[in-house]
Amino acid sequence: MIFLTFSRAYPRQSLLMVGALLLAGLAEGSSLSLMLPLISFAVDNESGVEPDNQSEFTQWITHALETIGITPAIGNLLIIVVVFILLKNLMLLVANKQVGYTKARMATDLRLRLLQSILQSRWSYFVHQPVGRLTNSMATEAWRASDAYEFGAGMVAYSIQAVVYLSVAMLVSWKATLAALAAALVFLYVSHFLVKMTRRAGRRQTHLLKSLLSRMTDTLNSVKTLKAMGRENLADNVLGAETGKLNRALEKEVFSKAALSSAQEPMFAAVGAIAIFVLLERWEMPVAEVLVLTVVLTRTLAHLGKIQKHYQKVVTAESAYYSLQEAVDDAVALKEEHAGRPAPELDDRIDLAGVSFEYDGKPILKDLSLTIPAGELTTIIGRSGSGKTTIIDMLAGLQAPSGGRVLIDGVPLADIDVRDWRHKIGYAPQDTVLLHDTILNNVTLGDPDLDEAAARRALEQADAWEFVAAMPEGLHTSVGERGARVSAGQRQRIMLARALAHQPRLLILDEATSALDPVSEAAICRTLRALRGQLTIVAVSHQPALAEFADSVYRLSEGRLEGSERPSDSHHAAS
Repeated sequence: MIFLTFSRAYPRQSLLMVGALLLAGLAEGSSLSLMLPLISFAVDNESGVEPDNQSEFTQWITHALETIGITPAIGNLLIIVVVFILLKNLMLLVANKQVGYTKARMATDLRLRLLQSILQSRWSYFVHQPVGRLTNSMATEAWRASDAYEFGAGMVAYSIQAVVYLSVAMLVSWKATLAALAAALVFLYVSHFLVKMTRRAGRRQTHLLKSLLSRMTDTLNSVKTLKAMGRENLADNVLGAETGKLNRALEKEVFSKAALSSAQEPMFAAVGAIAIFVLLERWEMPVAEVLVLTVVLTRTLAHLGKIQKHYQKVVTAESAYYSLQEAVDDAVALKEEHAGRPAPELDDRIDLAGVSFEYDGKPILKDLSLTIPAGELTTIIGRSGSGKTTIIDMLAGLQAPSGGRVLIDGVPLADIDVRDWRHKIGYAPQDTVLLHDTILNNVTLGDPDLDEAAARRALEQADAWEFVAAMPEGLHTSVGERGARVSAGQRQRIMLARALAHQPRLLILDEATSALDPVSEAAICRTLRALRGQLTIVAVSHQPALAEFADSVYRLSEGRLEGSERPSDSHHAAS
């Protein structure tokens, strides 16, 4: 059972919870046991029955109380019952607190485990993962999985209490107890098909939520395009169909839970009524024992029903845990290795020697060789799909070549600790999506090693400090959702500052100027030119503007090197 899996993961908290529940059960059992002599004394005082004619169980409790120095009077018994009830509730408070704390921690730990496994996986794992699936795992699946622990804890609590009630009932009348228990178990077995129905509905929900959130994420990312064309109704149709399927799964879950609750009460009531009739009419049991036994058996049957209901809730939520665990296992299976020698400082050059690359069996790069001199600005130009992005992915160690080698200062990248190498890289992507946060946090990304002075230095290098300093709150100005409060050119400069903040040895720009107007693009190009000599820069683009400012230009076509030139040589000669 999934509860045992969680208990092994959190043994101390689970043991404390079970211990508190056991003490609560013992306290409740003790209070119930005292009800029999209490009722017997009240009935006997009215009817004039001598103590010697009381039931064997009542006499045993009376003797036990006298042994420890307590007079078995009604007042004393009532005080002891209240004390035991208080103790029970204190223990339940401890147990419930542990369950709540553990549930919250579990949800957080599951999210962190998934996040860590994702971040440690290879880039190929990200390429094949819908963002919505991971979002769903982080948001809904982690919380639903923690619900399974809470419901499992409820099963444990009700099981302990049911055992206590059964023990008391057995002491009063083992025949009546076994008969009632047998009838209850038969009913629980017959109604188990409703639990199976709930399990299937839970699995269906987990599957549909992954699909729905994946589609919803894609839709939200393209909502501007859809609204601009007046076609948002298409998204409504797709999401409406997915939502309809999810609603039907939820309806099945609701029906099965409601049906189980509706069926349990009358069935258990019938069992209780038959038991009372048999005890009074057939077995002629004393009224006091019948009253206590009725109370105890009624609670026992109610708790057996609650155990089944909580199990029903567990099987609804367990599929979320297994789905999340599957995502973790998939990421761990593709974990990136970081073994190897320390990365060179990139004092000389980067070489791509006879590099080839295939994606899903389709050749992207074909026996490509080029050199990127250290301290220079190298531009790689080509149409979309020519292999430019694949080259920078290999430079960052995100992709490994199918053939050939990537060498850093003559050392194969395959022999280098890739994480150490990436610490020397600054990367500015094509999409200039900023965090809804301050400029400072957008530049430093919360790195404790980077302070305001480091952020200002990076912004100055990116030629962005002038407009940042002019803002009302300077570095602490919020850029708004997705950077909407600053212009496209300003967003690009902030992204460039982010890439420069940790003083990299290699700066990679992936179509960094493609979304800019000619004036902003020319300004970014001049900024990059000014950085020449301070670090090595590799910029890929399908536009020729960057080529005018580059030291070396490589032109790609369908994964092959079409030509190369050094525009800066003629520029220097002309000057």
